[in-house]
Amino acid sequence: MKLTEQTKSVSHENALRARRWIVIDADGRALGRIASRAALVLRGKNRSDFTPHQDTGDFVVIINAAKVKLTGAKLTDKVYHRHTGFPGGIRSITAGKLLQTRPERLIEMAVHGMLPKNRLGRRLFTKLKVYRGADHPHTAQKPVPVAV
Repeated sequence: MKLTEQTKSVSHENALRARRWIVIDADGRALGRIASRAALVLRGKNRSDFTPHQDTGDFVVIINAAKVKLTGAKLTDKVYHRHTGFPGGIRSITAGKLLQTRPERLIEMAVHGMLPKNRLGRRLFTKLKVYRGADHPHTAQKPVPVAV
């Protein structure tokens, strides 16, 4: 008898935490607005069962990454830096150049900066899928479009 009660509570808990798939269209939208909305959904803050120390968020698919908009002079003035680990190995690239070559990476870096800097944040980041064009391979998951 006790075992079935536990099983019911576990299945009920899993039903509450069912993962949804969300699609965000980045066409003509500001980078920061898209990134903050994606981080909010990945974290699960839009759900009633949000718990800060657990992964309660949904999957996020961002399409049309190449058509994202950067406001102001960010295309020329915003610079991303990374280091190879070797002496003198600093590498820099402007946001405009990154948008031309790898627009997916631009959105990924913006969302990654808005997630927690720990194990949970790294796990949440794996639920983000970014695509350059309008096509994505996640139609079987029946993603729901969300307005930003």
